[in-house]
Amino acid sequence: QVQLVESGGGSVQPGGSLRLSCEASGFVLERNIVGWFRQAPGKGREGVSAISRDGGSTVYADSVQGRFTISRDNAKNTVYLQMNSLKPEDTAVYYCATTIYGLTINRNEYDFWGQGTQVTVSS
Repeated sequence: QVQLVESGGGSVQPGGSLRLSCEASGFVLERNIVGWFRQAPGKGREGVSAISRDGGSTVYADSVQGRFTISRDNAKNTVYLQMNSLKPEDTAVYYCATTIYGLTINRNEYDFWGQGTQVTVSS
């Protein structure tokens, strides 16, 4: 079955950390640029970060720059999002997605999506 499965979400206090995983099955993730997106209640889906096929290039939204780190392990067919210094405004459902186009966090360039994992940051 061809799919992307996100995991690692949960509830954490402000200032805490989480690491999200995006594992691909049924296809070779290395052939794709992978992005992370999030959607908070009542808001649109926004780009968070993206990583090139070989992991050598990355891009981040201004809101997470310096706090989040995207990486990938192509041998494990998995992309990660390390989230540190979490804030209540980071609360959202986080999705990973793939594109064969450029390195971007524009959601309209992505055509295959996972089901999402919930991240809640609250005291």
